Amino acid sequence: MRIAVVNNFFPPRVGGSSHLSAALAQEYAKRGHQVMVLTAAYRGAPAHEVVDGVDIHRLPAFVMPKMGLSIDFDITFTSGPRNLRRVFRLLDRFKPDVIHQHGQFLDLSWLTGQYARKRNVPVLLSIHTRLESPRAFYANAFRAIDRVFLRRMLRRYDPRYVIMDEHAATYCTARYDSGDHHYEYIPVAVDPARFEAPPSRDIRAELGLGDRPLIVSVGHVIPLRDRKLLMDALPAVLAKYPDTKLVVVGTVYYDAFLERARELGIEDAVICVGAVPKDDVPAYFAAADIEVHDLSGGGCGTASLEAMAAGRATVVAVSATNFPGIDLVNWENAVLVSHRDSDELAAALIRLLDDPAERAAIAARQQALVHEHFTLDRVTEQHLEVFARMTGGQPSAGGRSGAPSLAAPSDDPAREDPAREEPADVSR
Repeated sequence: MRIAVVNNFFPPRVGGSSHLSAALAQEYAKRGHQVMVLTAAYRGAPAHEVVDGVDIHRLPAFVMPKMGLSIDFDITFTSGPRNLRRVFRLLDRFKPDVIHQHGQFLDLSWLTGQYARKRNVPVLLSIHTRLESPRAFYANAFRAIDRVFLRRMLRRYDPRYVIMDEHAATYCTARYDSGDHHYEYIPVAVDPARFEAPPSRDIRAELGLGDRPLIVSVGHVIPLRDRKLLMDALPAVLAKYPDTKLVVVGTVYYDAFLERARELGIEDAVICVGAVPKDDVPAYFAAADIEVHDLSGGGCGTASLEAMAAGRATVVAVSATNFPGIDLVNWENAVLVSHRDSDELAAALIRLLDDPAERAAIAARQQALVHEHFTLDRVTEQHLEVFARMTGGQPSAGGRSGAPSLAAPSDDPAREDPAREEPADVSR
């Protein structure tokens, strides 16, 4: 099968959807499928390279300026006639059987959606992030963008949706007028093997933490993951365990939690290390007693599942039904709290610190949960099963029947001379 993977976010850019799309692309290739990635240029990465059997093309892009939005981090955009022609040229050469898009509001999904519509190629769209904000003005603006623009855009090429949790299903139904008949329920994937080797770094030694209680919080800090609930819970934890440290791992795009820490007089307990290489994340988990960052009530993301895979007690603000078909049982295989109650969060953190044996037992059951439902192998197989249904079975190595030739009709965006294509400009 020929699979085109599309995501504006792709390594070396860090982030949940970036890592997942790269991991899935590599797994598709390992299973004998031909895989091409279309992504955006990023910080000097090559315009074209082949990594682990995956053919990666990075298109010229510009970075959205920071505007104080819920999704205010380094989003790259590729829209424009020249990139549209590049997309058509590259995909016509590749002749995909299916296109796997990541991110409904990223413009490479829109560009490849146009291709899919013209070439009649089935599309699977993974919903990683919802356009939401805790601020009323931006929430209304995002709602309008979804209903007026994105809903119309998605209708044009009619993708199936990968729904990773119950929030995504509710969101897509409300915003895009989709329904259960459009959905494939596949959870986010993690690779437990990444956390089985001894850690590459001794984080406690590097930060001078010794054996004091350590809470680690992994993930970029944005308004929808602002850590303010954690700040409000921390004074009660420090009252009982005054040596506790909180290490925040990820770029701080929204620093309201630091202002809240100063207001509460707990800023000395908070250490921000910024973004770290993907390979260093297991070392931070290995150092932690507890991991907590998914506190918005908006779902349980990749970093939380990776913490569980690493065998660390992980606290999340989700419901027991967060993953359709997967049972979360509070204080058995999950530690679930309300996203509105800092006292409940503080009580959960204190309980975990009070009883190392219970903490270890819960962490072991969380680890088993990941192995049962969230491994990369299992999630890859679920995606491939969906692709097979979408394409009517396994296509031949030459691509789907009736795939277009490289010669495009005269009114097609792919008509530009390939020799004129320019390398990705990563300086913008």
